[in-house]
Amino acid sequence: MELSIGSRLKHAWNAFTGNRDPTMRYRDIGPSYGIRPDRPRFTGGRERSLVTALFNRMAMDVAGINIQHVQLDENGRFKSVIKSGLNECLNLSANIDQTGRAFKQDIVMSMLDEGNIAIVPVDTTRDPNDTDSYDIESMRVGKILEWYPAHVKVRVYNERTGRKEDLIMSKRTVAIVENPFFAVINEPNSTMQRLIRKLALLDAIDEQSGSGKLDLIIQLPYVVKTEARRKQAEDRRADIERQLSGSKYGIAYTDGTERITQLNRPVENNLMKQIEFLTNMLYGQLGITPSVMDGTADEATMLNYYTRNTEPILAAIVDSMKRTFLTKTARTQNKSIEFFRDPFKLVLVNNMAEIADKFTRNEILSSNEIRQIIGIKPSNDPKADKLVNSNITQPEDNNEPKPKAPETIKEGENSQNGEH
Repeated sequence: MELSIGSRLKHAWNAFTGNRDPTMRYRDIGPSYGIRPDRPRFTGGRERSLVTALFNRMAMDVAGINIQHVQLDENGRFKSVIKSGLNECLNLSANIDQTGRAFKQDIVMSMLDEGNIAIVPVDTTRDPNDTDSYDIESMRVGKILEWYPAHVKVRVYNERTGRKEDLIMSKRTVAIVENPFFAVINEPNSTMQRLIRKLALLDAIDEQSGSGKLDLIIQLPYVVKTEARRKQAEDRRADIERQLSGSKYGIAYTDGTERITQLNRPVENNLMKQIEFLTNMLYGQLGITPSVMDGTADEATMLNYYTRNTEPILAAIVDSMKRTFLTKTARTQNKSIEFFRDPFKLVLVNNMAEIADKFTRNEILSSNEIRQIIGIKPSNDPKADKLVNSNITQPEDNNEPKPKAPETIKEGENSQNGEH
């Protein structure tokens, strides 16, 4: 029903005029920050190396795959999606700051950086310490600080106070996710840690090279063994420094008997070769190729990447949530948490027609399901929702009356008309 002009003016609201509450300036709405306080940040020097781009690529690919709270049939096959608070956290809004996709990306980035993280249910319908039958309304990623036999101490962002707080929570109420690549990434002497140390050395050498020092050695025409000669050499060095700093173009003069050697020329070392070797080794151990990072990988390479890299991370996340957030009763009722990857994301447009024909002809997908994959709105034709092969004449619907077959005339009948 369309509102009248008077009703529209009465109920209209503007963000600039509607927020001018005279009490707002005196109300405490919490602490403020110049940067987002709940955003995950890397530690241990990773933020200054190629590790950041590598972790971000892996987290983005995992976050692009759907994780859903589902109902399975008796054979363990997907039947339907359960509309629950857990499913809404994973796909729509995990908390007041993060969408479902941003929350999954936060899980992966924090897990790769820390090695172990905890998925903490912040708001629930009932107390998880008293009962297992509760629904989750909001979730956060927590950093595990200390380990106890049946509890963990986690640091979680509190959206009510705007600060990160330390909580001791039971292991059966939080989903603890361990990095499946822990031995490659997080171990003290792993390939990733060795690469980070080599990159730190390279950064230190670059800073020394760009510090502006000349690194000169001045050979004086006399021996500087006595105290007087050393003082004379120091005066000569200070004089050359004054000449260079006071000159517009950095020019100084020396005596004809003095000899100057410059040391800031590039020195050959095998540091870059070691970094390249460790980078290639790390890519191989993680199942990543350079073509995956620069976006030029073909379908076979991406399939190998999803199988060797993305699937273990997703399995670790899903199995941990399934074990913690689903009760034994729910699991016996065939409820589960599963992830689903779209296999058509890497298909080229010119190959889609052939795939659509094969899937519809073999009655695997309906026409409307194919239309949804390629981004076209579904058809209103009832036939588009059926698994039928349009290339074959289909039997008529059972509800429609079938035409009667012509009656056969037996010999001796219709004798009234004199027919035989």
